[in-house]
Amino acid sequence: MRLDKFLKVSRLIKRRTVANSVCESARVFVNDNPAKPAKTVKAGDVITIEFKDTIKKVRILKVPEGNVSINQAPELYEEIAL
Repeated sequence: MRLDKFLKVSRLIKRRTVANSVCESARVFVNDNPAKPAKTVKAGDVITIEFKDTIKKVRILKVPEGNVSINQAPELYEEIAL
């Protein structure tokens, strides 16, 4: 699954266009490497997102086939303490 799609489906970022622009501005890293929106992510990858005033680091637990409900979204990843 594409990185921007995963960020939207997992609800780490609300909209795919926003996820796309955040990736393009080099504020998203996959396994400590800057990532473009089209980067393919898989289970076990670590995503770091630099928001305006915080940094969020998560490990992907599973990649869904399509969209998931809002209740299932937190099951896709686990937060890693910084």
